[in-house]
Amino acid sequence: MQTFRDLVVWQKAVELAKQIYILTHQFPTEERFGLASQMQRAAVSIPSNIAEGKLRGSSKEFIHFLRVAFGSGGELETQIEIAKRLPRTAALNFASVEALLDEIMRMLNAMISGSGHKLAPRA
Repeated sequence: MQTFRDLVVWQKAVELAKQIYILTHQFPTEERFGLASQMQRAAVSIPSNIAEGKLRGSSKEFIHFLRVAFGSGGELETQIEIAKRLPRTAALNFASVEALLDEIMRMLNAMISGSGHKLAPRA
């Protein structure tokens, strides 16, 4: 029986959360309780919701929690974009977290779409 730990999307989402923590520790002190904290919470929410949905037992609930994880990914994507536009964080390297987030979002979208539910396409 497959557990949430066996899901590649969960494994990648945990790695993303780790990378977001590493990245946000480079933010200026005044952002630690603002944008950095928001980004950390959104990043942690992705694997957390994947795990919770998988443990719920029904495919309907699993899909619901995959959608919640997808929404948290959208939040994180927006927060990264904001951080890239701020003078004190613009010079940081966001490329690896953006690439990993994009991969996770595509995986979540495929899992949700494969269940017969549709989301907005990823470009």
